[in-house]
Amino acid sequence: MEESSEPQLDAKSKVTSQLIDFEWKLGMAVSSDSCRSLKYPYVAVMLKVADHSGQVKNKSFEMTIPQFQNFYRQFKEIAAIIETV
Repeated sequence: MEESSEPQLDAKSKVTSQLIDFEWKLGMAVSSDSCRSLKYPYVAVMLKVADHSGQVKNKSFEMTIPQFQNFYRQFKEIAAIIETV
């Protein structure tokens, strides 16, 4: 079994960054270098995150619609858990 290189968080983990802002937009890819006509939707996510020293960094990434739907579902699960704390 291969080990994950991503850090695992649990209830005792110390959070070292803070989410400052979250923006998203829906886009449509219409072409690329290798394909003349793509026409697929995607979601672009832009985050502003402050590290432990207060320095703010911008992070961005894109997701397909199914990836975004999974991301959204997980966010709803997190929100439900936070409400019980």
